[in-house]
Amino acid sequence: MLDWEVIKFSFFNEDSLREVWPLLADGWWMTIKLCLAIVPLGFCFGVFLATVHSFHIRALNRGLVIFVDFFRSIPPLVLLIYVTYGLPFFGWDVPPFAAVLVAFTFNSGSYYGEIVRAGIESIPAGQMEAARSTGLTRVQAMIYVILPQALRNVAPDLTSNTIELIKATSIASVVALPELLRMGRVAQGLVYNATPLIAVAAIYLLMLWPMVRLLSRLERRMMSAR
Repeated sequence: MLDWEVIKFSFFNEDSLREVWPLLADGWWMTIKLCLAIVPLGFCFGVFLATVHSFHIRALNRGLVIFVDFFRSIPPLVLLIYVTYGLPFFGWDVPPFAAVLVAFTFNSGSYYGEIVRAGIESIPAGQMEAARSTGLTRVQAMIYVILPQALRNVAPDLTSNTIELIKATSIASVVALPELLRMGRVAQGLVYNATPLIAVAAIYLLMLWPMVRLLSRLERRMMSAR
């Protein structure tokens, strides 16, 4: 028979939560700063990769394919460890926050790039020709005509990838960055129960649930448009 008092003490301890809340709040703020930096950097890098690929320069595209496949094949945790503990051997002492930015920008940018590239390829070639006929350069046509349509076509995939990226920021705890999960584990060691980790899960839910609902809405809109 379940002892609800024991469950409450172990997982939903209000006194423990009040005691460690400042730690969790600091970790939450660090996670927010990570997301505000990583998501735009990864997205912009991905758009850059996809745009360069769309110019169909054969030698350059081969290099881009190797680059993208390489960073999509390496788990972000392994890449983060290499950046954090490998670069100092070459004389580059990278702080944990910068290491996370570098690792996640290359990893997420590769995924964003493939998504955006698929969106660009979904646009008929006549769109580029029509834009060029108005006097726009190829780059201007890509920015003002092709990319807006391409991003709209792959909006659900971009949103889904962003959700996964935000969740993946929790692995930054392995390099001692005081983000939400790490501070939750520190707090757990202070109060000797799982309440801080339950609070961490609830915070992630509050952060990501609106984006999950947005993703569902975008997917329904895309299906109805078809």
